Amino acid sequence: MLAEIKPVEQTVQIDTPFFEKIKPHLELVAALFSGLLIFIGWLLAANWHTTSVAIFLVAYLIGGFSKAKEGIEKTFENKELNVEMLMIFAAIGSAIIGYWTEGAILIFIFALSGALETYTMNKSHKEISALMNLQPEEALRVCNGIEEKVSVSDLVVGDILLIKPGERVPSDGTIIEGQTNIDEAAITGESMPVSKSLHDEVFAGTVNLRGSILVEMTKPNSETLFQKIITLVQSAQSEKSPSQQFIEQFEGKYVKTVLLIVALMMFVPHFALGWSWTETFYRAMILLVVASPCALVASIMPATLSAISNGARHGILFKGGVHLENLGNLQAIAFDKTGTLTKGKPEVSDCIVREDLTEEELLLHIASLEAYSNHPLATAIVRFAKTKVTELVKPENMEDIAGHGVQATINGVQWKVGKADFVNRIEAEQFQNGIASTLQEQGKTVVFARDEKGIAGVLTLKDSVREEALQAIQALKNEGIHTVMLTGDSKKTASSIAAESGIDMYFAECLPETKVEELKKLKEKYKIVAMVGDGINDAPALATANVGIAMGEGTDVALETADVVLMKNDLPKIAEAVKLSKKMNTIIRQNVVISITVIMLLIASNFLQFLALPIGVLGHEGSTILVILNGLRLLRS
Repeated sequence: MLAEIKPVEQTVQIDTPFFEKIKPHLELVAALFSGLLIFIGWLLAANWHTTSVAIFLVAYLIGGFSKAKEGIEKTFENKELNVEMLMIFAAIGSAIIGYWTEGAILIFIFALSGALETYTMNKSHKEISALMNLQPEEALRVCNGIEEKVSVSDLVVGDILLIKPGERVPSDGTIIEGQTNIDEAAITGESMPVSKSLHDEVFAGTVNLRGSILVEMTKPNSETLFQKIITLVQSAQSEKSPSQQFIEQFEGKYVKTVLLIVALMMFVPHFALGWSWTETFYRAMILLVVASPCALVASIMPATLSAISNGARHGILFKGGVHLENLGNLQAIAFDKTGTLTKGKPEVSDCIVREDLTEEELLLHIASLEAYSNHPLATAIVRFAKTKVTELVKPENMEDIAGHGVQATINGVQWKVGKADFVNRIEAEQFQNGIASTLQEQGKTVVFARDEKGIAGVLTLKDSVREEALQAIQALKNEGIHTVMLTGDSKKTASSIAAESGIDMYFAECLPETKVEELKKLKEKYKIVAMVGDGINDAPALATANVGIAMGEGTDVALETADVVLMKNDLPKIAEAVKLSKKMNTIIRQNVVISITVIMLLIASNFLQFLALPIGVLGHEGSTILVILNGLRLLRS
């Protein structure tokens, strides 16, 4: 069918208008232009005072418009004064007492720091913009063998889409014809292409690398995994951390306090210390500038957004700043076993054979019976046997006794495969000096095989620990985090897996409600506790933990149940997320110390009459720019 599809004429795309390209940078352009006007006004100040004042006024309007508009809107919206209003008052006050140059410089540097903060926000949103650019705007829809180029927004569930080599998948769907390799890095972070063939699922935003495929669309565009990731990270960037919430609550009260002190400063020093009215008002304006908490306000949000964006770029999705902040204070972390610490698929680990049989003969008979069973253990046994024997035989009189095992006749000999009670418990326990008991002590599941001569052999199966789990556990321990395993398996199995993986503590035979109870106890002991699970069966435990971490592997459910999602089942990324959180918390602390220290030094210098307005402006706004740049460091890998 792929060869029969007829292409139609393609449409021509129009370039983005120039204004749209420079629009994100208008704030910076306005700030720089106001700086140029200030320089011209300063040159003319000596001989052309009136002209220079007029130029300064234009610089005020151009440089201060954005921040003044923002400050006034926030004041009316929140019914609270803010740092933007403090800067407006300070600039106006400077002009009133004749310090046009200083007021203009204040506006310029404040506008420049605001433009830099906007740039930081845009930079932190880069990964989201990049993701959104990966979403194709058009798709090739196939109807009655005719290829038709349509807008992605016009697609509906059930449409058949042709995706050629090198093209991006426009929507989630299932392959109905063809096979190829898909680059899923945008979804899972996995750099290696994934082979896809008939009935395999493909995701919007991924890249078809090799062959043309026909895909049946299975989800509307608003519900694709790709769109959910974008929505998730966007909502995370809008959710504020506890530190940010505290700063914003603190800002309103602080601004009122500063304005009250500035009002007193305008009168008290004149009468109490004998300062002139000009000096008194001048010092009050300097106080208005240097006491403004601009740097303090900018200490947290840029750093948080940068960290969230960094995580998104590396396949770690945070649902908000609060979860990112909590990770840095993590004291203990609990893991589900199956599918998280282990592969979730049992594998044959031992094969013990009676002396008169070979391993191949035993596996041939066992696998020939188990091939007709749907039990997960039977599937694992058949998979293992096919690596040893070339062809299975068809048994006769096949019976699958639920909960016990299977029995059938092969070449006139009756075979039984299953539990000890099913094949003959006494013989099973005595086989090779009770080796089955030893194997069970190791946490392995034992399957017995019996023929007319007695126990023919024993197979053991075990859910093996993932290699990356060992790395993850060690990395978390290096961060000083206590590790715990919560599992519904038996104590023997739990003990074996815990020992193999290096887990500090385990709780076995846990029901979902038991996991919740154990997590509550862990929270009482360790305060901040995370839970790692598959996002489905572990949903109650994920919700109970301070931070729920889902093993994503590109599943919709994982995105909806946890606070943090690992888009690829890469456990070592948990330690990376913890390190990122600790680094963010450290940078925030640095920023807070820097901002408060600078404010205190500038205020003290002003009261001692050491500080000139230009120096106060440079010191205050310089600290704001410094903390923004410090937060921007988190964007780096």
